[in-house]
Amino acid sequence: MERVNTAVLVSGGGTNLQAIIDSAARGELPSVRLALVVSNKAGAYALERAENAGIAHAYVPNGPGFESALAELLRVNGVELIVLAGFLRILSADFIRSFEGRIINVHPSLIPSFCGKGFYGLRVHEAALARGVKVTGATVHIVTEEADAGPILMQKAVEVRDGDTPELLQRRVMEQAEWLLLPAACEQLAHKILIRNEV
Repeated sequence: MERVNTAVLVSGGGTNLQAIIDSAARGELPSVRLALVVSNKAGAYALERAENAGIAHAYVPNGPGFESALAELLRVNGVELIVLAGFLRILSADFIRSFEGRIINVHPSLIPSFCGKGFYGLRVHEAALARGVKVTGATVHIVTEEADAGPILMQKAVEVRDGDTPELLQRRVMEQAEWLLLPAACEQLAHKILIRNEV
């Protein structure tokens, strides 16, 4: 069966990447072929996760040549779908347009809350706790030129508990939302790409 070559872009430990790898191993991603993992941080543990799973992987340093080097890697590996999984770099409008509708991102809140410029990682959970919300969650959306503003594919709510720290809340949002939503959204979009390719 045909599969969509998919690249996962990461900057850190790669827990969301691992969720996708595990989901694929369970046979839950029949439309997805994990073709490439790219990190913009040297020594990111995510690259080791890719190595352990037998997935092609590369470190591309931040700098003026980053996007051209990335684009070449994607071309060589026939990538049609890009997943941003804890990728701490804003892609240019030109790059996003070249993969229009085929880049997804997971954000650790229920967009439109606690999103946009400056909201990433623990900062999101710190803001949620400071605001006193009782429910937070995660969102997978299509990446557009405006940060966290693209069409929403999936969302899942997560309870905020008394005594939560940003770290506790971050872990619960990952376990109860991000690690479930991201693989499911990958499969959903890859399946749509396959159908479009058949037309």
